[in-house]
Amino acid sequence: MRSRSMALTVAVALLSGFWCVAPARTAQQSGAAKTTAPAPARDLSGIWLLTTGARIRSLSKQTPPMTPLGQEMFNANKPGFGPRAVPGGNDPIGHCDPPGLPRSLMSERPIEFVQVAGKMLQFLESYHTWRDIWTDGRALPQDPDPRWYGYSVGKWQGDTFVVDSIGFDKRSWVDSLGDPHSEAMHLREQYRRLDHDTLERTITLEDPTIYTKPWVSDRQILKLQAQEGLDEDFCVGSEEESFNQRLRNPAAGK
Repeated sequence: MRSRSMALTVAVALLSGFWCVAPARTAQQSGAAKTTAPAPARDLSGIWLLTTGARIRSLSKQTPPMTPLGQEMFNANKPGFGPRAVPGGNDPIGHCDPPGLPRSLMSERPIEFVQVAGKMLQFLESYHTWRDIWTDGRALPQDPDPRWYGYSVGKWQGDTFVVDSIGFDKRSWVDSLGDPHSEAMHLREQYRRLDHDTLERTITLEDPTIYTKPWVSDRQILKLQAQEGLDEDFCVGSEEESFNQRLRNPAAGK
């Protein structure tokens, strides 16, 4: 079950208008490796923690202009906490729907890369799930059935690992602010290892149904962690309802 041991921290964060709790770990707390060794060539293996800023609300500080449909969907999305909070809200994660992408990538919880023949596995501690990023040269499907985490293929371009993903379920939100996307969303993630312990990531979102131009993220930095594995972080319906009643709803004034 999802741990509620940080309930007080969560409450403070919600009442302060932030969309997520303070990071579950810092590089120092988790014993991240500290070395000046060069980055391994074309190898992202390991557990990484997003460290850019204290909290990341969205892909960037500025959201690209929305189409009329995009604005309509945005207005209909009601977060249960943060700057647009309304009592209760209708955030999908409030009912344990998967956060999907790119929202999961902006979590305060770590991710792990495991490289095997033909694909890169990306394990997400948030909601205890994983992605298959195929590296065997296959193309993305032409008309995929929508999925929470889409369909992903990856390849190396020099020292940068590039991931293209399509086929997303439109019920998920781009971020906790309620920014929407359609089933036509195309994500491109670019990962570049700056040194042994530092991974740089940028994300580009293209969805002409919702946004009038591509949405390019701010530069994001992840740090290598020394921990042996990821924690179990399931979303359990009964626990989530209790969390709503104790923290999320009061933070929104309900």
